Amino acid sequence: MPAADPDGARLRELIPDAALADPEGWARSAATGAMPAIIANPPELHPDLPPADWPGFTLAWPDPAAAPAPLAALPPEPGLPTATPEELVPNRAGAQYAFAGGHLALAWAPGDPPPSARAALESRFRPLSALLSLSGKEAAGLGQVAVRAATDRDLLLRMLRTEGYYDAEVDQALAAAPASAAPGPAAPPPAIAVRFDLLPGTRYRFGKVALPGLEAAGADAAELRAAFPVASGDPVISGAVVEARATLDTALGEGGYPFARVAEGELVVDHRSEQADLSVPVTPGGKYRFGTLTSNLPRFLSSRHLADIARFHPGDPYRRSEVDDLRRAILATGLVSSVTVTPREAQAPAADQPGTVGLDVALAPAPLRTVAGAVGYDTGDGFRLEASWEHRNLVPPEGMLRLRAVAGTNEQLAGATLRQNNFLGRDRALTVDIYADNANRSAYAARKLAFATTFERLTTLLFQKPWTWSMSLEVEASAEREGVPSGITTGRTNYLTVALPLRVAFDTSDDLLDPTRGWRLSARASPETAYSHGQWATYAKLQFDGSAYLPLADRVVLAGRVRLGSIPGAALSQIAPSRRFYAGGGGSVRGYGYQLIGPRNSNGDITGGRSLYEASVEARIKTGLFAGTLSLAPFLDAGGVDSGDVPGFHDTRFGAGVGLRWQTGFGPLRVDLGTPIGRRPGESVIGVYVALGQSF
Repeated sequence: MPAADPDGARLRELIPDAALADPEGWARSAATGAMPAIIANPPELHPDLPPADWPGFTLAWPDPAAAPAPLAALPPEPGLPTATPEELVPNRAGAQYAFAGGHLALAWAPGDPPPSARAALESRFRPLSALLSLSGKEAAGLGQVAVRAATDRDLLLRMLRTEGYYDAEVDQALAAAPASAAPGPAAPPPAIAVRFDLLPGTRYRFGKVALPGLEAAGADAAELRAAFPVASGDPVISGAVVEARATLDTALGEGGYPFARVAEGELVVDHRSEQADLSVPVTPGGKYRFGTLTSNLPRFLSSRHLADIARFHPGDPYRRSEVDDLRRAILATGLVSSVTVTPREAQAPAADQPGTVGLDVALAPAPLRTVAGAVGYDTGDGFRLEASWEHRNLVPPEGMLRLRAVAGTNEQLAGATLRQNNFLGRDRALTVDIYADNANRSAYAARKLAFATTFERLTTLLFQKPWTWSMSLEVEASAEREGVPSGITTGRTNYLTVALPLRVAFDTSDDLLDPTRGWRLSARASPETAYSHGQWATYAKLQFDGSAYLPLADRVVLAGRVRLGSIPGAALSQIAPSRRFYAGGGGSVRGYGYQLIGPRNSNGDITGGRSLYEASVEARIKTGLFAGTLSLAPFLDAGGVDSGDVPGFHDTRFGAGVGLRWQTGFGPLRVDLGTPIGRRPGESVIGVYVALGQSF
């Protein structure tokens, strides 16, 4: 210990001589020796026990009856300067200010970025701002505002850097508005506000832009390089780099490179030259063609069936979008809860020849059975109870069996349906249906035993198609009569009807359930032969439908439709009443009951007809209410049915009203209120129609 250190000498005096002579022995003796009494036998600590006898305890024991000593006040923190709104954001020459609201004001220096870029940055900043999340009604103290201001300042600096302003500065100033100042459009309402002065500075630009490894793509390298839109001289925008990486990754996947990888990349910023060099390593991984599909559940959905669903064939160039399409199509079957499609190299590329990649499809089955039921009451049809059971893969692959039954006041039905989805190709279905039905409608009554089979190309919500078609065979044995609102029954007539319905449709609309633009056309021709009254009659049932959708404004769509029908070749009495034309109802002329428009006999009973004409126009107007989910739809419908096979337009009926549309995740829920124009005795004043989707 140096002699000049008095503290060292004083410390040495405290060390016992025994410890200096024999440190180890002194330590052992101290460990095994008797401890001081105060340590070996500490007194019981109790608030009533004074420590007067404690050795070394010199603090005065507090008196419980005495009042506590007052704490010394801290020196006051310098207060905020008070300022008027004009002083808070002074009118500097050339500066541009934008109040963000709440406790915050932004002040932009003149120059870059342009106004559009400033607005975009502010729109991204608002939901992330800590200051703006502080309600103007809250009492905001200096400390709270200062902490949030520091967070917002760092956020603004990061956002400016993502736009290429690496030398940006953000100055912040706090001020308090006078308590008597009345808040207005130019003055922030809170007592304490923060002004940020944004000085972006020079915007950096890209120097070198390299994609090391892309040359392994060979002849495709130049085309793939063009798919990466970032180039030397472009502003250094982080979002542009992210988008460019995604674009290049998509180009690789669509160009036949299933195992391609695009790395995150590295950005080196040079502040002296105000440039940044970008390097994004790319691993193409070889070019391939499609091979075979392999299902992990061949008895559930076989590999062959999956190949029928796919839009590609072995030998086609690999495209990632085709794989994604296959994944969606498998999910659309409703048979699986999840599906994973993994590329697997089956044959490596050789020289300039692409390799072959197989696809391993891993399926997780979903619940396959469904039991459903419904109970309802209608003023026209009375009570109705429906029940059904189905198994969606009873006959793999995709062989669905549905059993259904209806028990109601005016209808009783039992039937079975077998449906094979994706039959002989994608989105094609073969359906076989057999049922027995006893229906008592206002327009007719029919007891039927029917068989029908249909082969069709479907359009779906996931895969809406322009062209669809169907061909069917129908055989019906029925005992039918015309409706008898008059109460006078004329008895039933037996019919045996064989029909071959054909339908083709073309759809250019933008949505299946809620179209806003485009048009639709469909034509149906059904050659039929019917045996009744001891003789056969042959005729054709023809129908044409067209609709168009025209957006008039952001929130208004004008929609219109027409329908024409004709049954040439037979007299009305030779056609079963259930196969004649009728009008009226939610999908026809609203304001009238279902099938209650048409020719009537001398008793006033509806007979149906051999020709049909309908037209509708409605405006679909979004109200903006309920987060934009509620729309109004005023409409005007017209239509009629004639006994001849050519419409004569002799008894055209009109209906008008307004509809409500509630937008759901599946499509609009429709509620239409219609009334007949020129209402006749026995017709309802108001008709109410509820359905999913637009009326046409």
